[in-house]
Amino acid sequence: MITKPVFDYLKKLEQNNNREWFTENKLEFKEHQASVKKLAENVMQNLNEHDEIEKMKVFRIYRDVRFSKDKTPYKAHFSISFSRLGAKLRGGYYLQIKPGDSFLATGFWDPAPPDLLRIRKEFELDSSEIREVIENDDFKNVWGEVVGDSVKTSPKGFDKADPNIDLIKRKQFIFIKKFTDKQVLSKNFISDIDIAYQSIRPFFDLMSSILTTNLNGESLID
Repeated sequence: MITKPVFDYLKKLEQNNNREWFTENKLEFKEHQASVKKLAENVMQNLNEHDEIEKMKVFRIYRDVRFSKDKTPYKAHFSISFSRLGAKLRGGYYLQIKPGDSFLATGFWDPAPPDLLRIRKEFELDSSEIREVIENDDFKNVWGEVVGDSVKTSPKGFDKADPNIDLIKRKQFIFIKKFTDKQVLSKNFISDIDIAYQSIRPFFDLMSSILTTNLNGESLID
């Protein structure tokens, strides 16, 4: 479970985002980091009951400030990613823990150019299956609308008048589910995460099928 002291610490870190304060309170940080890692392990264990996770990553608290106007050295949140099995499945899951801004995210953040072209070609040919998934009421009740970056008009080689251009324009296919602080601190939080992640499977199953076959439906993997 995530406990209130985790949130209390993150709030104090946001108010005292400097190396002196962090160094003085590093022992407390380590304690909370350990509890977040334990949460991550439990989430991954649940995911592996119905998916195949290749890699889990608990992100560092340190910010990369080299190219940022914001020079505060630390993130005032904990974040975790779970990558699905490489060439066979693709996609991944993400979890952020932050007072007032905790959420799950899933989908495709930055598809490789060949993958993105394959997805676009599929939607140009037939968008009925993906629309059936993402427009399903039960699905939308959990994840809402697909979000992420899109090109402004149409990708090279695609007709901007195509009836599926709303999907073809997308560069990212991301779904986000937010949680209140009360929900994060609930004893049911890990279960709630898993229920939400299970509900994304129709999307992932379809996208995995697309990315492992050509337009004729022939397998591209051994």
